[in-house]
Amino acid sequence: MPAAEPGPAGADGRRTGTPAGGPGTGPAAPAAARSVEGEGGELAVAALRAHGVDTLFTLSGGHIFSVLHAAARAGLRIVDVRHEQTAVFAAEGYARLGRRPGVALLTAGPGVTNGISALATAQANGAPVVVLAGRAAHKRWGSGALQEFDHIPLVAPVTKDARTVTRTDAIPGALRALTATAATPHRGPVFLDVPLDVLHRRARATVCPPLPAAPPDPDPDEIARAAELLATARRPVLVAGGDVWSGGAWEALRHCAESLRVPTFANGQGRGCLPARHELAFSRSRDALKEADVVVVAGTPLDFRLSFGRFGDARVVHAVDHPALRAAHVPTAAAPAGDLGRILDGMAALSGPRADHEEWIRRLRARERALRAAERPEREHAGTPIHPARVLGELIAQLDHDAVVIGDGGDFVSYAGRLLDSHLPGRWLDPGPFGCLGNGIGYAIAARLLHPDRQVVLLLGDGAFGFSAGDVDTLVRHRLPVVMIVGNNGAWGLEKHPMRALYGADVAADLRPGSRYDQVVQALGGAGETVTDPCRIAPALRRAFAAGEPYLVNVLTDPEVAYRRSAKLG
Repeated sequence: MPAAEPGPAGADGRRTGTPAGGPGTGPAAPAAARSVEGEGGELAVAALRAHGVDTLFTLSGGHIFSVLHAAARAGLRIVDVRHEQTAVFAAEGYARLGRRPGVALLTAGPGVTNGISALATAQANGAPVVVLAGRAAHKRWGSGALQEFDHIPLVAPVTKDARTVTRTDAIPGALRALTATAATPHRGPVFLDVPLDVLHRRARATVCPPLPAAPPDPDPDEIARAAELLATARRPVLVAGGDVWSGGAWEALRHCAESLRVPTFANGQGRGCLPARHELAFSRSRDALKEADVVVVAGTPLDFRLSFGRFGDARVVHAVDHPALRAAHVPTAAAPAGDLGRILDGMAALSGPRADHEEWIRRLRARERALRAAERPEREHAGTPIHPARVLGELIAQLDHDAVVIGDGGDFVSYAGRLLDSHLPGRWLDPGPFGCLGNGIGYAIAARLLHPDRQVVLLLGDGAFGFSAGDVDTLVRHRLPVVMIVGNNGAWGLEKHPMRALYGADVAADLRPGSRYDQVVQALGGAGETVTDPCRIAPALRRAFAAGEPYLVNVLTDPEVAYRRSAKLG
């Protein structure tokens, strides 16, 4: 008996002691339950299709042949990558950008262990990722089969639920329950592995429609309390996080901001939920959080990105999509939990007294204009080595309104986060609070599949590019044109400069100066060029956008320029 199953598996394949999953959803569903007969792989694919899954991200392995062949026969899109972390990052990007479950199919043993960092990233970002994995044969468990490894104890800490099934007819029920768990707020990754011999057996099973997905109903009194605090504050601030996007609450956010007249900032994938040009959208003047008397944070944790929820003397409201996410490390004046759209609409509907916030808005708008003007010298910097802000300044001039921008890196991506505006929801994707490098090409794969007619731009540090450079081959093989821009300063900039400040010297923080990452892309079948003159950035970007193939612009940036950051690690 595998170690993952201390007792016999139940009819739905649940391990002993594993809690039941909540409801879930998918974009498409059959009208009724149906009976399916076939190998375990065919049953798995039928269950995934019932949830509207149309794409699998994978790297081939003998333990998952049954699923791969069933997926091919069923017409699913199979995107095979060069490293399993890219498969899981692509599934996460698909889930986050598409607001639907993303599925990665991994082979046993190292196939699963290679995906752990991406699973942890999906957990930190609340992404509904489903990882389906092979497993060494059940009948030979404990006798030393190839890649025999009990995945469950390893993946359990970074998933909402992790299971093994040892009955072929239990596969559809387990996938239905797990996909439901992944899609139910608060969203997150789930894991199912199936032994090799179980996948290759034939069985008949019932494939059921998805379970309905709904966040908890928020407490009306908590909503009223939050609304009153925000409306009567003299210097209120609203912060929108990624769950506003994933919960489909961006119109409710706009309604709340406009109704209560509140300056609004975005965090992470909350960018664009209130368009950057909206009169109440702010980004540069984040010191307003320290001056505010009430701060409402909706749809994101009170973590290091938001000063751990300590905003001077401000009273804090934390609105989340599930009660378990309420901040426990800081006192809150109100904490509505549940459907974020209902919470924000409920706050907007306040009928009580409201303070006049117009002078506060005018003051922040003037500060915002001044700070944007102060950025111009860096964005137009004419010297060499190239200032990283100059790269972003040139990119801004060529970005479409609906471009999808992805960040994978430290200092260079930090500049992008400060300088690039988001005009629509769901057009920005970064690693999130787990801060894992190597996500970029996986995210870009997902973005190109979901948005075939839009610009997809991947911003990379030179250190970050090394984590997933081999998967340029995936972009080439699957004909996925992506514009990649590397800010190449020959260093781990995020570590080099802080280490110097602390110790007077840096250790293990240098990379090879001037590396030709564009030639790596060319060798893998794409195209690219290196830029050393700031006047050549714009022409290089135009060539990249026109190329119609994976294209890397390798910009040699100044290693002495350090991004000025205010977030503290702890």
